[in-house]
Amino acid sequence: KEGAIFGMVRRRYTLTPNCPGGPVTTTVNCDPIPLDALERAAGVIKCLGHPLRLRLLDVMERVGEASVSELQLFSGATLVAVSEQLGILRGRNVVAARRDGPFMRYRITEPRVAHILACVRECDETNKRPGEGRETPA
Repeated sequence: KEGAIFGMVRRRYTLTPNCPGGPVTTTVNCDPIPLDALERAAGVIKCLGHPLRLRLLDVMERVGEASVSELQLFSGATLVAVSEQLGILRGRNVVAARRDGPFMRYRITEPRVAHILACVRECDETNKRPGEGRETPA
């Protein structure tokens, strides 16, 4: 059955899992995510789909602003590679730069990056085997 509640389309589905209780009826929200929102999200996710870009964002999240040379030092990548990846992040408005004398300092401007990095860290901790270098809380 269908019905509109506060502008949301809701449908009732009957699910029949293999369980002793028999059929289970549940109401599922069927509002699709708008296409433009999916396209924006896909662009940001694609932009974050590179290990060096994630490393640079991780460093910036921890220190706030960082220069290209600082990011190069923390990441272990070449200056050219760091600059190239920062250009991609800037192109997607994930980071912004400001001039500080002779240096450009970069910072995260996309607020959802913190959530994504938290998920990456959580996945890393979840996938480690016992005794494989998990950090212990202080």
